[in-house]
Amino acid sequence: MKDYSYRGKTVVSHNGRRAFSGANATENFMASVYLWMTGALVVTGLAAILTIGPAAFNPNVSQEEAIQIALGTAVGRAVFGSQFGYIALIIAEFAVVFFLALRINKMSKTAAMLAFFAYATLNGVTLSAIFLVYSLPSIATAFFISAGMFGGMSVFGLITKKDLTKIGSICGMLLWGVIIASLVNMFLKSPGFSWVVSLIAVVVFTGLTAYDTQKLKNMQISGDGDMYAKASIFGALQLYLDFINMFLALLRLFGRSRD
Repeated sequence: MKDYSYRGKTVVSHNGRRAFSGANATENFMASVYLWMTGALVVTGLAAILTIGPAAFNPNVSQEEAIQIALGTAVGRAVFGSQFGYIALIIAEFAVVFFLALRINKMSKTAAMLAFFAYATLNGVTLSAIFLVYSLPSIATAFFISAGMFGGMSVFGLITKKDLTKIGSICGMLLWGVIIASLVNMFLKSPGFSWVVSLIAVVVFTGLTAYDTQKLKNMQISGDGDMYAKASIFGALQLYLDFINMFLALLRLFGRSRD
């Protein structure tokens, strides 16, 4: 995002006037980031529920019964009725997030908001599959552990005076390794290898949470009100991705089958 720079101090201008300054600017900006992120998580959860149907969230329902319930919804049939539907959804999901990341400077605030929540919705539809595979208690456990880890590392990123740039660079390189290893394991189908990759992914996204939070805290923003809003949406997207990926990695490590 070329209009933003990171210099350890937040300055927000609105039509050439200083709107906030110093700590007050940081607090307002981060509050906006967390609000957008929370809204996206709520949308993701609702999309998952609507995809597989509320009845599938009954812990007494078997995996086979949950799949049949999911196939009974219009969205569930479109997504899980054929392999093509699920693949098309994943492609659309990647297309939206890359479009948002690359074009947000040229978007209006409304367009950025719609793209962000469109991605959250698509992600919810995709992630609904975990409720057909894993038991509800293990999903809840992974979610709350993720929330605790994310919250702790985000607070650390906000309060630490240590520069986390090096940690962010290391985690960024490890992330590419995780992506490549995950693709390789799609062919190997090794449970042991998958466990190791998931463990590394937890470490990577834990570190990225702290780094991304510090980066956002130190963001210097110049522009009008729309630019400020788009910066907070883009920041929310970064933290949202950190949280979701941390949650999925923990679920792969400790999740138990629905049956």
